[in-house]
Amino acid sequence: MTQRFTVEEVVTTVTRLTRRQLMGFVEGELVRPEQDDRGYVFRQVDIARLELLCDLSHDLDLDETALAIVISLIDQLHGARQELATLAGAIDSLPDELRTRIMAEMKRS
Repeated sequence: MTQRFTVEEVVTTVTRLTRRQLMGFVEGELVRPEQDDRGYVFRQVDIARLELLCDLSHDLDLDETALAIVISLIDQLHGARQELATLAGAIDSLPDELRTRIMAEMKRS
């Protein structure tokens, strides 16, 4: 089962994060927790994202607008990496002759 965290547990776990900052990140949709009858519920991936947001906002002194841009770029990069991994897997499943032709074309570019 995936571990879930309440707002209070998140603020305790992410030591540089205040409740106010957390709510700002949620309202700005920089982190998108689930909701249940008790309120927001955060997953481990949300905790990691909040740690990153704290690093960017505290260490680099980025405001919310800059954070949104940087996080969007990071999300795009992760998406591109996933697509590339899928493509690489598809190429690996092709016959040797076709893979060789693809690799030759890639080297020409």
